[in-house]
Amino acid sequence: MFRGMIGSLLYLTTSRPDIMQSVCVCDRFQANPKESHLTEVKRILKYLKGIACFGLWYPLRASPNLIGYSDADYGGGKIDRKIP
Repeated sequence: MFRGMIGSLLYLTTSRPDIMQSVCVCDRFQANPKESHLTEVKRILKYLKGIACFGLWYPLRASPNLIGYSDADYGGGKIDRKIP
């Protein structure tokens, strides 16, 4: 049951970035979940139920412009910042 709930929440993270951190933390405990982990997943589901009208909206004819930022240093390559 826990894995199914986490799988559904991971699917939702594509359109709900506000739950990404919480779901990924709960995802770490799939191998050996405890009752407290299930309680946290239920809390996330309650949160989603309370704000069901929020989300990302992608217009049909809009051109997608994706901008991403990262603070990665590519494995610590000090000279050219490329992956060693």
